[in-house]
Amino acid sequence: MISRQTFLRAVVLGWGGERKVWALLERRTMMNGVEKTNGEDLATEEQLITPWTVSVASGYTLLRDPRHNKGLAFTEYERDAHYLRGLLPPALMTQELQEKKLMHNLRQYEVPLQRYMAMMDLQERNERLFYKLLIDNVEELLPVVYTPTVGEACQKYGSIFRRPQGLYISLKEKGKILEVLKNWPERNIQVIVVTDGERILGLGDLGCQGMGIPVGKLSLYTALGGLRPSACLPVTIDVGTNNEKLLNDEFYIGLRQRRATGQEYAELLEEFMTAVKKNYGEKVLVQFEDFANHNAFDLLEKYSPTHLVFNDDIQGTASVVLAGLLAALKLVGGALADHKFLFLGAGEAGTGIAELIALELSKQTKAPLEETRKKIWLVDSKGLIVSSRKESLQHFKKPWAHDHEPVKGLLDAVKAIKPTVLIGSSGVGKTFTKEVVEAMASINEKPLILALSNPTSQSECTAEEAYTWSKGRAIFASGSPFDPVEYNSEVFVPGQANNAYIFPGFGLGLIMSGAIRVHDDMLLAACKYHGLLSYILHAHLPPQ
Repeated sequence: MISRQTFLRAVVLGWGGERKVWALLERRTMMNGVEKTNGEDLATEEQLITPWTVSVASGYTLLRDPRHNKGLAFTEYERDAHYLRGLLPPALMTQELQEKKLMHNLRQYEVPLQRYMAMMDLQERNERLFYKLLIDNVEELLPVVYTPTVGEACQKYGSIFRRPQGLYISLKEKGKILEVLKNWPERNIQVIVVTDGERILGLGDLGCQGMGIPVGKLSLYTALGGLRPSACLPVTIDVGTNNEKLLNDEFYIGLRQRRATGQEYAELLEEFMTAVKKNYGEKVLVQFEDFANHNAFDLLEKYSPTHLVFNDDIQGTASVVLAGLLAALKLVGGALADHKFLFLGAGEAGTGIAELIALELSKQTKAPLEETRKKIWLVDSKGLIVSSRKESLQHFKKPWAHDHEPVKGLLDAVKAIKPTVLIGSSGVGKTFTKEVVEAMASINEKPLILALSNPTSQSECTAEEAYTWSKGRAIFASGSPFDPVEYNSEVFVPGQANNAYIFPGFGLGLIMSGAIRVHDDMLLAACKYHGLLSYILHAHLPPQ
């Protein structure tokens, strides 16, 4: 028999209506296990139990369950129903009052990393309150749980590590990855964000400490996209690191070896992707995050035909930038085809953005893709990418090698190409110098300048520099946030072209539509909607 007390605890914690709760409890009592008669795992349902027990969380255990803990917000009735008497102070404090107190405490911290650690502590003890804080204060807290602060958190992840979040799959688990996935208590996973930590933001190889990126991204899937936290799985693939500082750090939490490459690396990723599909099904979204160039393109090309995969650095960045360009046309006038684009950086982000712009130009003008690519120029570490360099270029750079004499530096490239749009995706800070911005301003009445590299320290220029050096004429956006800038008694609010504005909604759309593959038309549709929304939201900002 099921006790009335057990039934009431189930209802209070939200298992559903009375009939549904009685049915679930009766079935679990009769089965004395965790599988339905058809073999489906009960962990796919919202429940208060782990997959290996039928105990209902209560008392001391409940207060340490972050998904269901409400702290002082438990009512008098709930304190009786869940055996919480004496385990909490007598005061009742609503979630709104708890939010007010926590925001006050967060604002006392002067160091952003302290705010990050406080938010992670909150997520680990009271998940609902964490997301309420983040949703209600997204503009203030987004830079804390995401870029730029998450970059510093990854750099120091070993030192601030307290409790594991997500799955760590290393070379030690080779041959057992499916078993490792089954160790995760949730079965109904809808989105996985995975990294191998080799290219974290603009900070380079951070190895296993790159876990901060999947954790941060997935918190935004919930706060901005509305996915249940239990449907999100952060994963770090640990194949070692080439970062000598980390290898010599006694607090480093990953494998202490140099990175595996070639066949060993490919076999581990293949086993992971196969296990993910087998364990979670055809419709689970796998978002690749912060893989180095040489792996990012290969993984996307290999698994796009067989899995629901999305590379945020290649496709997410491209989508949000194209959306920003479409919105900027409202300010500068003309059509997208009227513009000429110059990139500093020819890696995942740069070539991904360039390709999506070329696709949109091709759709608008009906011109072949090979022709629309000619309006887009890229500069890498060796100068302008031109035809004479084609034989020595990596495969993803070759489509951007156009006929032109060699040009070494960015400033010379600006003068030679005369672009209307300058986009930085180099990961190298301070590369849009005063001379470069002044050259853009001399060519264009309203130069579009996008300094996309993250975190803030790696931005190609600051908002203040862009507005000051262009005498207030630049239309500026960056990857990480900058404060408003006052120039000549006018306040300019810089835009933020960050993936956070597109991947949560894009991922939600894939999941809701039941898609099993990602296509370019989906990305272009997301850009157009986002571009219109951006224009509406910024319609009342001071003119730029």
